[in-house]
Amino acid sequence: MNYILFDGPYRNNLLPFTYTRPVADIRVGILTIRQKWESYLEYTTTTVTEDYLANKYPLVEMEDNIMINASFLPNMEVSELVKGLKHNQALFNGEDVIAFFVKEGEEVKNFSSFEAIDFNGEIIKIEHTWDIFSKNGDAISEDFNLITKGRQSQPIPTTVNTIKPENIFIEKGAKLEYVTLNASSGPIYIGKDAEVMEASVIRGPFALCQNATVKLASKIYGPTTVGPYSKVGGEVNNSVLFGYSNKGHDGFLGNSVLGEWCNLGADTNNSNLKNNYAEVRLWDYKTEGFAKTGLQFCGLMMGDHSKCGINTMFNTGTVVGVSSNIFGSGFPRNFVPSFSWGGSKGFVTYKTNKAFEVAEVVMARRDEKFTNKDKAILEHVFEETKQYRRE
Repeated sequence: MNYILFDGPYRNNLLPFTYTRPVADIRVGILTIRQKWESYLEYTTTTVTEDYLANKYPLVEMEDNIMINASFLPNMEVSELVKGLKHNQALFNGEDVIAFFVKEGEEVKNFSSFEAIDFNGEIIKIEHTWDIFSKNGDAISEDFNLITKGRQSQPIPTTVNTIKPENIFIEKGAKLEYVTLNASSGPIYIGKDAEVMEASVIRGPFALCQNATVKLASKIYGPTTVGPYSKVGGEVNNSVLFGYSNKGHDGFLGNSVLGEWCNLGADTNNSNLKNNYAEVRLWDYKTEGFAKTGLQFCGLMMGDHSKCGINTMFNTGTVVGVSSNIFGSGFPRNFVPSFSWGGSKGFVTYKTNKAFEVAEVVMARRDEKFTNKDKAILEHVFEETKQYRRE
């Protein structure tokens, strides 16, 4: 059977993160959505996504294909139902389709001719950017059970102070000494070759992915995920870093999501609660206005390759697009378009040639190459987001 993950109806709700990746490659919990599905299905997947992303994330179609809505995070029950689908059957959760079976070349305009199978059990669905951090605790717990099932953790060093050590799993090559791990509120996962430096205090649910680092004397409240090759320091609460991003210094990051290749300058802080305790509104690319989140706590959403200088302050519910550079005193506005350069006193366009120079250098430091495919994606994002910038 061939499994294909498609973006589904919530792709635009998940901008700016889906400007540069399919929905399937969003990280929530320990793994990306794609990695979760591939683990449960025991099979590789390909993608139906936006045309400009297809060169980097290609589609492979075979005679028999099961299409899976990437907004849904798999569990054992759902994955077994997906694997059991037959031709012209579709699996639904309410009005949303989870998966359906099609033959090569078949076009599906609606599901009226399909046999509907209803799934009414528990399942995590990622519909909005803020779901990435607000549902991260449940996602960490499910991934923890999936990854660690039938496996033995590396020994916890004797200098590590633990609460509920049975909820802690340490992978091979991880380094940690003289730290406190409190897994009473949820599991703690320390990935391969990751490091937690001395005097750090971590409360689960927490995931430190492969080769990621927690800097000296950090304070981290779960549910938080630090993606591969990322670094965090200072105080972090209920946040997700996709990978290759840095918040390496003192300062507060809370109820926030950072894409890949982001960097927060020293003493950067974000607000995650309005002074009047009101519901947070967040920029919505679909409506091109600020939409209600239903949340009292909501911080910073920052797209790939964006960065900020030292002492930057982000107001409650700030959205920063792709490849922006923010600096200076005062609060920048709550929506910073992609490829913006500036701060509270105003922005100019961050030209692609300059942005690409930085991306190439930053990625090379992690032995990653800024490819022509990456460049083409960012060029498309630059053109697509022109409407939001004052050129």
